[in-house]
Amino acid sequence: MQKTGVTQLGVRWEGDLAQIRVWAPNAKTVNCELSKTYHSLPLEKQEYGYWYTESRLPQRGDYYKIIIDGVPYPDPTSRSQPEGVHGPSAMVDLAYPWTDQRYVPPLQRDLIIYELHVGTFSTNHNFAGIIEKIPYLKDLGVNAIEIMPIGQFPGERNWGYDGVFPFAVQHSYGGAHELQRLVDACHHADIAVILDVVYNHFGPEGNYLSYFGPYLTDKYHTPWGQAINYDDQFNHGIRDFVMSNVRMWFEDFHIDGLRMDAVHAIRDFGPIHILQDIRKEVNAIINSTRKQRYLFVECDLNDRRFLDPLEKNGFAMDAQWLDEFHHALRVTVGEERKGYYKEFEGITHLAKAYEQAYVFDGCYSSHRQKFFGTDAKGISGNKFIVFSQNHDQVGNRMLGERSASLYSDEKIRLMALAVFLSPYIPLLFMGEEWGTKKPFQYFVSHSEPELVEMVRAGRKSEFADFQGEGQFPDPQDLATFERSILDWSEQHHISNQQHLAYYRDLIALRKTHPAWSNIQREDLTVDCLPTQNTLILRAGNGAARLLAIMNFSNEIQHISINEHQKWQLVWDTGDANNHKYELGSGLLTKTCSIPALSGLVFSTI
Repeated sequence: MQKTGVTQLGVRWEGDLAQIRVWAPNAKTVNCELSKTYHSLPLEKQEYGYWYTESRLPQRGDYYKIIIDGVPYPDPTSRSQPEGVHGPSAMVDLAYPWTDQRYVPPLQRDLIIYELHVGTFSTNHNFAGIIEKIPYLKDLGVNAIEIMPIGQFPGERNWGYDGVFPFAVQHSYGGAHELQRLVDACHHADIAVILDVVYNHFGPEGNYLSYFGPYLTDKYHTPWGQAINYDDQFNHGIRDFVMSNVRMWFEDFHIDGLRMDAVHAIRDFGPIHILQDIRKEVNAIINSTRKQRYLFVECDLNDRRFLDPLEKNGFAMDAQWLDEFHHALRVTVGEERKGYYKEFEGITHLAKAYEQAYVFDGCYSSHRQKFFGTDAKGISGNKFIVFSQNHDQVGNRMLGERSASLYSDEKIRLMALAVFLSPYIPLLFMGEEWGTKKPFQYFVSHSEPELVEMVRAGRKSEFADFQGEGQFPDPQDLATFERSILDWSEQHHISNQQHLAYYRDLIALRKTHPAWSNIQREDLTVDCLPTQNTLILRAGNGAARLLAIMNFSNEIQHISINEHQKWQLVWDTGDANNHKYELGSGLLTKTCSIPALSGLVFSTI
């Protein structure tokens, strides 16, 4: 008999009836013990290793544990872990009085994403702190926030990628209902919510999954240990686990999109990849709700199959992070060529990233020591997400330095322009917009001393290429977390106000300018002038056209422009007033003198 549909896991409510389902294929007995009354509810074994019961005895909010063959454990599909990863689970009802029925997510091509970490975004360190800043985000002009993982992790300080309870919203952030309140409030401000989720591994502390069943496999290994069992025996259990999680975020939390972490580390060689199953499940949700939902991925394989449609046996993800654009941009402005930056050639690779997305599209990669990647021909620009910094690229430096600590204001403004001129979806990282120099460092709050030492040793060795002078920040130290909290009072400083105004105006122009707001990858041409470290971008067709010149050199450059058109200046990285300026007047050739480390954008409109 074929198994049909996704089996929903965990505790769910129908009125006052608690429905409890657990996957434990090798267990002899499974019970649910209510912590307050010590009532033990026996579960009945069903097909494919599932156990089920329903009862009116539990009350909403009751603490409980799942008893596997006489041994109590937290529920891996718990919706709440109020006492942490080792404590009892709580029976949370995810029903919520939503008021966002008329909300429509932005079109993918119109997205402007703001990535943030809940714990360091505000001094509240929780979802309420984000809600307070929604008017600010609206005024800034972003229309989507991307939240780093919020599945329950050990302690109260973590990036979120060590989570072990992907269904349980981090208790210190406010829990499930506070996340729902945040999403509802964002939707009222026409801001989408994208959630970072981790389906490539589970964290080590509080990981009780193996006591329930073969969620993991020894067939493969990942940088974080055992791989998740997507294609070995009993793989249907973890596949239902992940699919239930996906459905929960979209249906119970009204999340608009998922950003799936490091999908290149997912080991699935079965006939239907887990990402294909996720795509089909989300398509069904879109059809039933008639609201768009997005699936974004982090992937370093340069493999177009992740973006190709299901009909071509692709995974049909909506977009992927384009790290190579970031790497080429950083080398262009002076990043030292070491580690994974070593093989990037700066401006020639940046030009290639603009036109072809993947820099390594089948050519030889000296970093990987093999021919690497596929071409992205025919894939639209809105299938890629670009940035000049993000949590990884900041936090994975030894000291967690942001761009504002590494580069001049001129370079930062030019990098921002490079991102917003691309035919791709722009993303900025919290605090970038006002040029904060507060670091964003890697932090944890594990309770197991041996694990803490492993984390310390791992950080030191993993990023050895980037370790310069200075004291390595201890991930476990509270001070490392505190250094990473945004200081919103910085916005009172004149220089930060100017920086913020620059970003606000740049975002507005990207959203409203007839040619700029609709840059298509297929219409974009790039002239690369390596000896002058300068790029000339042309975009658009017909009456609405853009011409951009970006001088990444430290000297003034004199650039010949072969155009019949009369151009009007619409953006100048070095001029806060953005005065109007004409280039050419029906002449075939005109020389433009562009200052060092600056960008000019001209329009036919």
